[in-house]
Formats: sequence, structure tokens, C-alpha cells
Amino acid sequence: MSANLVPPVYRFLPRLTTWLILSIILVIAIYLVSPAQLPVALYKLALISLAAVVAYWLDRALFPYARPDGYLKEDWRCELDGGGCESVDYPVADGYALVFCAAMIRRAVVVLAVVVGVALGL
Repeated sequence: MSANLVPPVYRFLPRLTTWLILSIILVIAIYLVSPAQLPVALYKLALISLAAVVAYWLDRALFPYARPDGYLKEDWRCELDGGGCESVDYPVADGYALVFCAAMIRRAVVVLAVVVGVALGL
């Protein structure tokens, strides 16, 4: 047994906290170096965020019957009974693993294409 039973502090923080702190530091650096560029940076960030949301809804509109969660055994919004660390959270229906993977990759490619397209237009 390990002598150190107390988990490190970062285990209690939300995910991506380190990146959030780094982003805040970089925004402060932009403000200190060139305050006039801060609205431009925020404008670009807003457009990229909007592009990601639009891309997600575009994928849902283009492929309404091929949503990735449609290939799961159970509705992911329902509470699952039991299952420990050895089982997956949301198992894929038998025989649909490849289709599930394709649907996930398709959605990622659609989002990637829209976000890159908007970013190149900036």
C-alpha cells in the first residue's frame, strides 16, 4: 500500500483548469503588449466558438438518422444500473461498433471542416 493516500490537489479541480489558467495569462499578456489587439482576439475566439456550435448542428441536420448516440445499447440520458470500473459507461449495440466509430469520426470531420473554414476566413 502506498504511504501517500491523499490525492494531489489537481484531482479536485475541474478538467482543463491548467489550460484555463494559461489562457487567462495569455490574455493578460496580450493586454499588456498590445491592448488594441484584445478585441480582435476576442472576436476571433467568438467566431471559432460559434463555428463549432454551427458545425455540430449542421451535422445533426445533415445526418438526422445517423447520430452517434443512436448506436448505443441504452439511452445515455438514462441512469445505468450497476457496473463497476471494469465495464464501459455506455456500451455500443452488438454489431454496430464500426458504424458508431464512423459516425463519431464523421461528426469530428464536419466540425473540423467548418471550424478550419471559418478560421481561414479570419
